[in-house]
Amino acid sequence: MFTVLQGIGMASVLESVDQRTKLVGANRLELLLFRLEDDQLYGINVFKVKEVLQCPKLSEIPKRHHAIRGVSNIRGSTVPVLDLNLAVHNPPLDDVSSCFVIISEYNRTTQGFLVKSVDRIVNLNWEDIHPPPKGAGKGHYLTAVTEYEKNIIEIIDVEKILSEVAPAHRDELCDDCIIEPEVDLEERKGLKIMVADDSAVARRQIKRCVEKLGITVELFGDGREALDHLIQLQESGINPSQEYCMLISDIEMPEMDGYTLVSNIRGGGKMSNMHIILHTSLSGVFNEAMVEKVGADNFLAKFRPEELAGIVSERVESVAGYKLVKESGE
Repeated sequence: MFTVLQGIGMASVLESVDQRTKLVGANRLELLLFRLEDDQLYGINVFKVKEVLQCPKLSEIPKRHHAIRGVSNIRGSTVPVLDLNLAVHNPPLDDVSSCFVIISEYNRTTQGFLVKSVDRIVNLNWEDIHPPPKGAGKGHYLTAVTEYEKNIIEIIDVEKILSEVAPAHRDELCDDCIIEPEVDLEERKGLKIMVADDSAVARRQIKRCVEKLGITVELFGDGREALDHLIQLQESGINPSQEYCMLISDIEMPEMDGYTLVSNIRGGGKMSNMHIILHTSLSGVFNEAMVEKVGADNFLAKFRPEELAGIVSERVESVAGYKLVKESGE
């Protein structure tokens, strides 16, 4: 299933998706480490990696984004290859033929990330992965940082990159999805939804979509922050499952991942009844067994605003009698 070159021995490490499920609920992850033009180490979640190979021959395409170096036919599919160094506004990688391509799946799409070299796979705890330093500024492309064997590892915000390189990953609610005329949007503002996601781009997308349904959104940057908030509510005498009609949580988050967040909520007293949707770019390898294992109510691959709106409205309807309909004159 996985192919890795240069004698790294990853084929034996990346044995199967089933083995990766052992990390579910344990607040652990595996990172594939790679380098760009400099000596800095970067990481990508193994869950998202389908294959790693020496860069194949690339064909240029017209009107492409400058960060896309070309496309290649890989196992019968045309895959765009994106230069990660260019995508984060650095010079292009030199000597493409000596570079490697990490074939990955994000948000239901397959793309290749051009990197200078691939290092190894490391097993880490999400508690050891932290948000980028506040001094990094707004223009950075990091979603988290960690340390391994005295080396700083930077985790790139791929969702931000894809939103810039591939605008087709749109974050607007479809035009033909509207609220019934009799619904009072002001009354809906009394309903609240929690969103936990470490990507600022993803938080913005979800917030924009859900607020169009007239629902208030409260944002949290990772699982630990979301859980601390729920615990504080519970300790103050407020039932979190009544305060929020649902929680929409990413899976990959620093400090505490979505799996562990769900597990903690399910064992957390009054909050245990919260309706939880896991909303993640881990679309290619996720299966129903994972949802069942941690006790989430549903899973939705990023990012399809119409589907997200449908799931949210269905939940809202079940707790408050509201409904979304298609513009069809019904």
